[in-house]
Amino acid sequence: MNRRPQLEIVAPNASPEEAAAVVAALEQFMRETAPVLVAAPERVNRWTHAALLEGVRGGTVGVTGAHPWAR
Repeated sequence: MNRRPQLEIVAPNASPEEAAAVVAALEQFMRETAPVLVAAPERVNRWTHAALLEGVRGGTVGVTGAHPWAR
């Protein structure tokens, strides 16, 4: 879908050069003020997210009672 407005100059006394200059200025303005497209942030795999959270909570490395594999 093209949401860009259709510009039309309605000025009977404007020369073709003047009308073209107005349209060019409007098009430049629309380009410069258009919203910037930003890519969606990369999603972290659910398993990776869970492992990272577990790693943050697992501050018991080297402490008595910690899991044997986490020492």
